[in-house]
Amino acid sequence: MSLSRTRPTPNRQHRRNRRAARKKAASRVIPPEGVPLELPVASLGVRVAAQLTDLLITFAAAVSILILLSMLFFMYWSTVFALGALLFFFIRVPYYILSELVWNGQTLGKKLMKIKVVAHDGGSLTTHSLVLRNMMKEAEVFLPGTLLLTLDQTAPWAVWASLAWVAMAFAIPLSNPHRMRLGDMLAGTHVIRLPVPILLKDLAIEAPRAISANGQRFTFLPHQLDHYGGFELQTLEKLLRAQENRMSQSSAEQNRQAMTAIVERIRQKIGYADAVEPDDELVFLQAFYSAQRAHLEQRQLFGDRRANKFYADARPRGTG
Repeated sequence: MSLSRTRPTPNRQHRRNRRAARKKAASRVIPPEGVPLELPVASLGVRVAAQLTDLLITFAAAVSILILLSMLFFMYWSTVFALGALLFFFIRVPYYILSELVWNGQTLGKKLMKIKVVAHDGGSLTTHSLVLRNMMKEAEVFLPGTLLLTLDQTAPWAVWASLAWVAMAFAIPLSNPHRMRLGDMLAGTHVIRLPVPILLKDLAIEAPRAISANGQRFTFLPHQLDHYGGFELQTLEKLLRAQENRMSQSSAEQNRQAMTAIVERIRQKIGYADAVEPDDELVFLQAFYSAQRAHLEQRQLFGDRRANKFYADARPRGTG
């Protein structure tokens, strides 16, 4: 009897499998380069932690300004409270919108938690989508939360209505695999965990010599290697490993077309003028991978760490 009690029933095991699948939920994003990426969806707990971090930052800024104003002007406590609420609102809303615009879907809290906002269709984040998702956050969480703190306890129906609204706002992300809240659904976005770029050493060491079938050697100049960073290099590494480990030739034509498209995108991005023959496309990618990796490792020795292809657009003007 004791053994039968410890053995999980089929229904219980099924529920465990479903919970495990939710924890490992991933979203398939196709960036402009055309290489599908499987990115892990950020859990609700990590997102709440990032949200609390951002709230502490904006609240500290509002309190600092309020203290300064209180020292300059005499104010009653009721005035201080009302002014503090207004300051918190006028600091919080621009903070979320501007930081996600400047840092490509990240706030300071999201940076610390290693998560970011991405477009649900794999495209670029737009100003409209970021403004919409953050303004909806006010209606989803902050407005009912403020009402809970300020409502008169003699009106219990209003308190329960606010609690029900907040509960609904937290229940919506739990009801879909991409953990999209109402603002994400309207804006077409969701939040992912950032993958950690880990470049394996053996691929660069064991890569064949970068010589094409007709004896041409592929070489790349430094300015051509300044367009990409570690994230794109990791994506190219996954592609090359997939080509090496492909066991079936049933999708050879699709792989050929995908590789041709990737080679053309890289050539256009870096300004590589020479044409690449179809038989030399894999060799071209292997040569570009080895040269790009060596270039990034050399720059990193001088403190120039390039996370992704947006590095050149994000670095301050006038820097080397």
